[in-house]
Amino acid sequence: MQILVVDDSKAMRSIVMRAVRQAGYDVTFVEAVNGAEALKAIHASPPALVMADWNMPEMSGIELLQKLRAEGNAVKMGFVTSESDPGMRDQAFQAGALFMLTKPFTPDAMKAVLGPVLT
Repeated sequence: MQILVVDDSKAMRSIVMRAVRQAGYDVTFVEAVNGAEALKAIHASPPALVMADWNMPEMSGIELLQKLRAEGNAVKMGFVTSESDPGMRDQAFQAGALFMLTKPFTPDAMKAVLGPVLT
């Protein structure tokens, strides 16, 4: 199974990948630094899941999700972000996000959000 991790911070991408592994998932990761790069990666080889930050240059996570859904692409997607505003959460879920995990997070929190998505 392949997961695409999208974040403009290399350190945060590493933290997300480590937490996924610590949560007990044996997956392959692909990385992207923003939504535009992620969109190209998804078109080239659709992952089982996209885990994206909200705020990124060039194309934000929510813009990526909206673009995918406008194309009819139903790839599973959720957010790993420092944003916790209820309005943003509502926007994410209305756009089709499956989860919104707030930074900082633990491997247990990661497991809790990924369990329903990856089964």
